[in-house]
Amino acid sequence: MHHRARIEILGELTAWVTHATAGIKEAVLTHEIMVAARQLSLHRDPADRMLAATALVLDLTLVTADERLLGLGTVRTLANR
Repeated sequence: MHHRARIEILGELTAWVTHATAGIKEAVLTHEIMVAARQLSLHRDPADRMLAATALVLDLTLVTADERLLGLGTVRTLANR
């Protein structure tokens, strides 16, 4: 949205992103995660499957407000309301 002038970012965009994401680690979609996503007993939304599988494989807690993802059983979830 920055390029559409809907939000204002002070300074250069690359420097702002670097500062805003300092300390954040990215979770790469590995083959293991994609296989786990396919094997989850979950609705068909691929983005939800990838999020849940990433949390499962990397032993993370999935924070979500999506009722369909809360309480998956095999994936730790935390309601974000």
